[in-house]
Amino acid sequence: MPRLDHVALQVSNMDRSIAFYTETLGLPLLFKKEDPDHGEVFAFLELEGGNLELLALLDTHGDTAPRALPALQKPYCPHVALGVDDLDVVIAKLCAQKIPLIDGPLIIPGEVRWLYISDPDNNIIEYVQWLKKD
Repeated sequence: MPRLDHVALQVSNMDRSIAFYTETLGLPLLFKKEDPDHGEVFAFLELEGGNLELLALLDTHGDTAPRALPALQKPYCPHVALGVDDLDVVIAKLCAQKIPLIDGPLIIPGEVRWLYISDPDNNIIEYVQWLKKD
């Protein structure tokens, strides 16, 4: 049976994105590497159950190439969903860091609560709290 290894997101500024994911969301940085042979720089961040890869294209001078931001619109796909035990704790942390919610918190009573935010490149991140416990 296959297992999830990682999810990749394209970013326009690697250092800014690493700061967002490590300092704001608390994901540990595993490593960052520039790959001039393939014209990109990438970083891996640790997630339980798989990892998150950030990818940025390099321009001809070895700098991160600019890119247009995707529009933020429903159904907010694709997105990366991060499971949490208490969505209210996440909301408090996001508010304290002045990270705006795109949508939510939303709820299916007795089943699940979730919300959406975005990173600096408008990549969608969902926080999800499953309410049913086995």
